[in-house]
Amino acid sequence: MAGLAVGFAGTPAFAATALEAIARAGYTIPLVLTRPDRPKGRGLRLEPSPVKTLALRRGLPIAQPATLKAPADREPILAVPVDVLVVAAYGLLLPPAILAWPRHGCLNIHASLLPRWRGAAPIVRAIEAGDSTGGVSIMQMDAGLDTGPVIDTVPVPIAPDDTAATLHDRIAAAGAAAIVEVLARLARDGRLDATPQPPEGATYAAKVTRADAALDWTRDATSLDRQVRAYDPVPGAHAIFGDEPVKIRAARAIARAVEADAGVVVGCDAEGIDVACGPDASSGALRLVAVQPSGGRTMPAAAFAAGRGIRRGSRFGPGPRDRDC
Repeated sequence: MAGLAVGFAGTPAFAATALEAIARAGYTIPLVLTRPDRPKGRGLRLEPSPVKTLALRRGLPIAQPATLKAPADREPILAVPVDVLVVAAYGLLLPPAILAWPRHGCLNIHASLLPRWRGAAPIVRAIEAGDSTGGVSIMQMDAGLDTGPVIDTVPVPIAPDDTAATLHDRIAAAGAAAIVEVLARLARDGRLDATPQPPEGATYAAKVTRADAALDWTRDATSLDRQVRAYDPVPGAHAIFGDEPVKIRAARAIARAVEADAGVVVGCDAEGIDVACGPDASSGALRLVAVQPSGGRTMPAAAFAAGRGIRRGSRFGPGPRDRDC
């Protein structure tokens, strides 16, 4: 595989899974692009991305431009010859000069079955929407947002209890295997066949904000169940009890008639806290199974209820949208 020089651009764990697979397959990797180190934790210490951490461990050349907009930012990168650039959740837009840099162009590992869920957060949006199948697409990049022709797709079933974290890991593994197979095809044939995306069926997976994860008890229990799973672990679905913000770390919809206002506790026992949902009795209840109080650790909802004196008739408010949990 040494005859194919594979550049790589990526930042989070999703991308590191693919980089590891490419390295293990034996390809020459003359350059790894990743975002600059970011401050994290209470001490705001600069921490490298998962991709940088892996590249350092493997002794791969690294570049961390803050932007690729100016020619001066791109010159050191364009000076490195590569046959193809693999891109996975890099976080910077690639200007035309970068797209034209590799001999075989740029291949993107995208965590959806395109054209569904183009954009920044396809895994979160697929769970939130109740999709039964997600997946990964290997796409030849163009100047649009995830609009390029598709080389390969791998469907990944979405289980009823999948969270963003569990689905992420399966899709990352599928994407890593798929890109290695596509690169093998490119090394063998010197070309890749790609199919233009159909215009119908395109949806946009907007970047996640904290406000997206705020629970609104007037929605039905099934929708709130999906919301909790979609935003686990980050930023975490959240609500209010009294004046205390609380993250809902695990929950499940209870399909039964509930004669109570949205947000009112209708059951509380060792299994959790049942909260009435929706505009009417048919909307069910959301059973809170694990919660994380403000500034605390995740705990069973039953323990949270015991510590706060929660009982039937207690009330949860909608999630705060403008302050931290």
